[in-house]
Amino acid sequence: MVSSKFKQDKRLETKGAVLSMVCWVRTLLFISVLVPAFVECRIRHYHFNVVVKNATKLCSTKPIVTVNGKFPGPRLYAREGDNVLVRLTNHVQYNVTIHWHGVRQLRTGWSDGPAYITQCPIQPGQNFLYNFTLTGQRGTLLWHAHISWLRSTVHGAIVILPKKGVPYPFPKPYKEKVIVLGEWWKADTEAVVKQATQTGLPPNISDAHTINGHPGPVPNCSSDGISIGPYTTRVPFDHNCKNRNFLRFVNADAHTLHVETGKTYLLRVINAAVNDELFFKIANHNLTVVEVDACYTKPFETDTLFLGPGQTTTALLKADQGIGKYLIAISPFMDTVVAVDNLTGIGYLRYNHTLAFTPTTFVAIPAVNATPVTSVFSDSLRSLNSKLYPANVPLTIDHSLFFTIGVGINPCATCFNGSRAVAAINNVSFVMPTTAILQAHYYGINGVFTDDFPAKPAIPFNYTGTPPSVVQTMNGTKVYRLAYNSTVQLVIQGNTIIAPESHPTHLHGSNFFVVGRGVGNFDPEKDPLKFNLVDPVERNTVSVPTAGWTAIRFRADNPGVWFFHCHLEVHTTWGLKMAFLVENGKGPNESIEPPPTDLPKC
Repeated sequence: MVSSKFKQDKRLETKGAVLSMVCWVRTLLFISVLVPAFVECRIRHYHFNVVVKNATKLCSTKPIVTVNGKFPGPRLYAREGDNVLVRLTNHVQYNVTIHWHGVRQLRTGWSDGPAYITQCPIQPGQNFLYNFTLTGQRGTLLWHAHISWLRSTVHGAIVILPKKGVPYPFPKPYKEKVIVLGEWWKADTEAVVKQATQTGLPPNISDAHTINGHPGPVPNCSSDGISIGPYTTRVPFDHNCKNRNFLRFVNADAHTLHVETGKTYLLRVINAAVNDELFFKIANHNLTVVEVDACYTKPFETDTLFLGPGQTTTALLKADQGIGKYLIAISPFMDTVVAVDNLTGIGYLRYNHTLAFTPTTFVAIPAVNATPVTSVFSDSLRSLNSKLYPANVPLTIDHSLFFTIGVGINPCATCFNGSRAVAAINNVSFVMPTTAILQAHYYGINGVFTDDFPAKPAIPFNYTGTPPSVVQTMNGTKVYRLAYNSTVQLVIQGNTIIAPESHPTHLHGSNFFVVGRGVGNFDPEKDPLKFNLVDPVERNTVSVPTAGWTAIRFRADNPGVWFFHCHLEVHTTWGLKMAFLVENGKGPNESIEPPPTDLPKC
């Protein structure tokens, strides 16, 4: 938190939005003995203007789509239990939606945001009021555009503080810092995805990684016009260089985290990258992980964080080193043959009273294919599972699902070599409809989707062995139907068709418990015996290991239509996505709310 209770509340009132207002409403409740009770209600108002702004990075300037002219966008601050109202006005040429990634949206699926799943997009010149309540959640999440590749620049942090008077389940920090990781293309990302769609080839990889919008020093470029020539991206620059111009260069366009000796800081780290899983390290400093995806964890210490796109990790940092400047590095993870942006994003941790030309302490970053580092980090995550924050893992299962995920090749007469790269779940490449599925479900509109998504592959094969001879997929707009409050076990199995790859996979509308993971093919007899059903980590996005599997469990207690997809935007674009349709329960409290009157039209 901040240094005083007053400053903490003041921060909530002023940060992250054009307008942020707290409204107190006192309501008299009559219970059986007519005893009055007062209920505190807070409403947080934000106005998001989607506008184009020129941005200069990597020695080139391009127009980018932003919210309120910021990259990353404004931070959304609230407390658990608050009602959040975000008025979004679209001033750009593209259709726009915003997804509040990880917000459960209990009964408010109309505000979830994925285009053509829960809403039609907000067209140029139009606006829409997102309206949701932060129920039973506290921690770090993110918001981002959920149409085409606009989330490359349209994204920002969501910070949900505990209710007033409720402490963190870990030592109170001196201050909090938000760190948003991203990717940057010199080209227009909408042009990148358009070209890939037309050719059927994989899209061009990004040109840099960013920390709070800043790439740090990169080859042959600086904001001062100083070129240092090519260097290896694994060792960013000459550790012993004392040249004054060089020192000015290495600080150009780099984020600096200022700290005070002896203080403890809470770092809210968000991976808002489009396609890259990332490592995060600070030279000579360890981090104590206390929360992921707005769910508290048992604390554990590490020198390296690992985050897939859409994941968040909150960690305590002790400023316990000598006064000086320490490198912050973010680097990609890729343990297969797929191309990746291998440029390391650079920032600095700087202690107060550090002299201007103090040499930087450098850090050894993991190898790009450091699978053991990712495994150790993932296996260390455990739910807090305390009396206040229990891990309510479903122990009985109504739906046992097995989804294979991966890529394929489909014929395309107009594409390069007559074929295009696609991706699929259970060999179904999802086709985006032209009417939002939630609207079709709510109003009973036929012909938009079918509810026959397969619970398992139609034809089993050796998923991580020799791929089948036929790699073509079928196309369809299919959902899997779930009764309200039913329980689900889903094994997500990666395959080796075309190329194996790690898949960060995101479920809208629910958190889930990660009860198991492994490499190779899932064994339905042996592997469930090793499931953690006591304190598995609770998340909304999980990485499926390369040529491996991950098992999750969740309860379908949120009526609506909920997107499930790989959070690598390239794979979402190719069709690695589907949706769960959760039916209404009994009565209005178990049913989706009626659609808002200003819901966009397709």
